[in-house]
Formats: sequence, structure tokens, C-alpha cells
Amino acid sequence: MATTSEDVWRLLAELTAAQKETDKQLKEVSQQQKETELLLKEVSQQQKENAQQQKKTDKQLKELGKQIGGLGAKFGSFTEGLALPSMETILRQRFGMEVISPSVRVSKEGQHLEIDVLAYTNGELNIAYIVEVKSHVRQEDITQLKSILQRFRRFFPEHKDKKLYGILAAVHVSPELREKILQEGFYVARIHDQVFELDIPDNFQPQTY
Repeated sequence: MATTSEDVWRLLAELTAAQKETDKQLKEVSQQQKETELLLKEVSQQQKENAQQQKKTDKQLKELGKQIGGLGAKFGSFTEGLALPSMETILRQRFGMEVISPSVRVSKEGQHLEIDVLAYTNGELNIAYIVEVKSHVRQEDITQLKSILQRFRRFFPEHKDKKLYGILAAVHVSPELREKILQEGFYVARIHDQVFELDIPDNFQPQTY
């Protein structure tokens, strides 16, 4: 079948239209690519800003942790200071202790022991008391006091013949933990009108270590 000039012009027209459509699509693709690159740059910038903000937040949290830790230490020291005068009265008048030493720290053969209050008397009584002072008593505080009592003679062989007792003095202790402390044979002392007082039943029998 012979091709006429009209067919040729029609084909040229179709090719031209197709070329225009292709050019249009290429421009659209190019524009989309530019927009994508711009978006990626914005995302990258946002990630950098987020990373910087995270570093700043981490630094603030670290600083806050230090401040909270410092406050906790100060409150602990305050509690111990509050407890000492009234505990000293109890230890001297109720238990007949002659020597009362706060904040006892001893090291021996690479091991360490810290005691909030150590009280003892020689002679006929020959007894020692270990007092641990807490703002809020937790289960691990009971375990800690028991550990101190069990390790005491290793660090203080000069007191090896003494009867040894434990006292937990606290600003706050739940009824449940109070019962556990008493069951372990430890004395409980609680604050009342800014003074620590023993809080034990009449039939309480302390555990000797």
C-alpha cells in the first residue's frame, strides 16, 4: 500500500506530539527529583537538629540526676543528724550503752563496712548495738542490716564476745515492713514529734547476733 504525503505529515505530527509529551514528562520527573532532593535535605537537617536536641536533653537529664542524687545524700545526712540525739538517749538510758559512735567506716583486707551508729558497752553487759537510719525503709534495708550484723565481728574482732543487736530507725516505715523487721528480731525506731522512739510490742524478743 503506497504511503501518501498526507500519511507522512500525519506521522510527523504524531511524533511531534509524542516528543512534546515526553519532554513534559521528563520535566515533571526532573521537578519531582528536585522536590525529593529538597525534602531529603530538610529531613537530614531535621535529623541533625533532633540529634542536637537529644544531646542537650541527655545533658540536662544527667545534670538533673546529679542534683537529685545530691539532694538524696543531703536528706540522708539530715535524717541521720535528726536521729542521733534521740537514738543516743535511747541507747544510753534504755540499753545502758557507754560508747556511741556515728558514721563508723572501716576497711579491712580490701573489704569495707559502713555503720550509721555503733554503740557498745564493756564490762558486765558486754553488748553492742548497730543502728541503721533510713528516711523510708525498703526490703533491702532489712537485708542490709542483717548483712552488717553478720559481718561485724570480721571487722571488729575486739567485740567478738559481745552480744550484738540491730535497730532500724526510720522516718517512715509501712506496717508490713515493720512486721518483717520485728520478725527478723530487729528493733524498730520511728520518728514522733521530731524525736525517734522505739516502736516494739511489749513481748518483743530481739535476735542476738
